[in-house]
Amino acid sequence: MIFDAHCDALMKLWRNRSLSFEDSQELHVTFQSLAKAKSKVQCFAIYIPENVPEESRFIVALEMVDLFFEQISRFPDMKFVRTKADIASLAEHEIGAMLTLEGCEAIGTNLVKLKTLLRLGVISVGLTWNWANAVADGAWEERGAGLTKFGKQVIVQLNEAKRWTDVSHLSEKAFWDAIEIAQFPIASHSNAHVLCPHPRNLRNEQIEALIQKNGVMGITFVPYFVTKKTEHATISDVLRHLEHVCSLGGARHVGFGSDFDGIEETVAGLENVRCYENLINELQKRYSEADVEHFLFRNFYEHLPQ
Repeated sequence: MIFDAHCDALMKLWRNRSLSFEDSQELHVTFQSLAKAKSKVQCFAIYIPENVPEESRFIVALEMVDLFFEQISRFPDMKFVRTKADIASLAEHEIGAMLTLEGCEAIGTNLVKLKTLLRLGVISVGLTWNWANAVADGAWEERGAGLTKFGKQVIVQLNEAKRWTDVSHLSEKAFWDAIEIAQFPIASHSNAHVLCPHPRNLRNEQIEALIQKNGVMGITFVPYFVTKKTEHATISDVLRHLEHVCSLGGARHVGFGSDFDGIEETVAGLENVRCYENLINELQKRYSEADVEHFLFRNFYEHLPQ
């Protein structure tokens, strides 16, 4: 079984309404590809493109929620899930679809907007994308500031609602502010900075702090987060990041967050969700069946807040 903590198929569907989630060749993640990969849970991110005017961002988020229910969870074998119990109740052939939020740009400075998205089923909230917003600074913001007062209120709300706080994309200062407050932290799609020194990757002390807070880190397939030689990124390069997290004590705190449909270039052998088979084959050569099960599915599943 596969639990993938991040993809951007919703963004592509919103940008191009002619795409079919069932089998579009322009999508890395489709219903048919998920079924063939035998995926069990796929997280679908609500990501508001940067060119959307501020006054329209919440409406766009709602439009993506609508697309999620109209295009993604409409298939009989595709079930909207929010909790461990929902996932446990899936039949063998059924796939769970989860809603997440990538960046709080959609809510501005309004907690009611956040609460609305949580009530609509958002299970995980990424605080920023790469720049600054009303919650915190992102990884590419030169100022490098931490959480705002409003950002702290957002995390308190997530704690009360028992939802994940996603620290991927945060500046280092914001990461440390968030890890102190968040009861249910994850990094949905980030890699190890020591292996690939990109601002979006986590340093060893950050990974260790995430583990200590009982969080989970999703190794991502973004080539330039995997290796400096992006045109030659391979599955072995991806697994170096997995092994590094394990070496820091994270064998039960690491999974995968592909970022499919949020990337144009892909790792060789991981061109779309069907290619998880290639990753599984390599995992089985190196790890026990119990470890492989935890990496692919159980670590994220067991760390769901409810």
